[in-house]
Amino acid sequence: MKKYKLIIADDHKMFLDGLLSILSHREDYEITLTADSGKNVAKYLDINPDEGVDLVVTDVNMPDLNGIELNKHIKTKHPKIKTLVVSMLHDSRTVQTLTKDNVDGYIPKNAEKEELLLAIETILKGDKYFSQSIKDVYLKGMFSNEQSVADSLSKREKEVLKLIAQEFTTQEIADKLFLSKHTIESYRKNLISKLEVRNLAGLTKYALKLGLLEQ
Repeated sequence: MKKYKLIIADDHKMFLDGLLSILSHREDYEITLTADSGKNVAKYLDINPDEGVDLVVTDVNMPDLNGIELNKHIKTKHPKIKTLVVSMLHDSRTVQTLTKDNVDGYIPKNAEKEELLLAIETILKGDKYFSQSIKDVYLKGMFSNEQSVADSLSKREKEVLKLIAQEFTTQEIADKLFLSKHTIESYRKNLISKLEVRNLAGLTKYALKLGLLEQ
């Protein structure tokens, strides 16, 4: 039977002890290290690159190096190691940052024991695991981000974006809006920058997302 090597990081001793007692009953898990700061975990992994650690379970709020920074360090320096965040902190910015930094799982601290074990098993199998509440926060955050971007666009920018999505050429858009071709090109560049897309296809997708083609 394969034994998986786990590291647990949390600065609350009671929670750390609780996790240990849950995982110590599992013969296939070996706790390689427990730490009360992200810095200790990063240091251990950097000094012992051949230790073969499979998974790091970490909180977000920790001294020295927090869970977000620790996850980034692991994914940059030790990409084979999986990461699971277990935290009371799950605002949309934290969830989005960790997701962008390729975290393998995220569950709240008040999750049931069964869900914790399921999350660990799922991640060790090579899949990702996010609690429903974390997914909800992520989607809500994505929607509000898009909404705030949409609100920041001027009426003219929305008009230009809509016409780009409808496949009008720069000259045709200029003629329709009684503006110069140069001005439309400036609008297009600004929209690409503001909406953080790379090309006209990206602008079209955004226009669809914002419902501009339905207006």
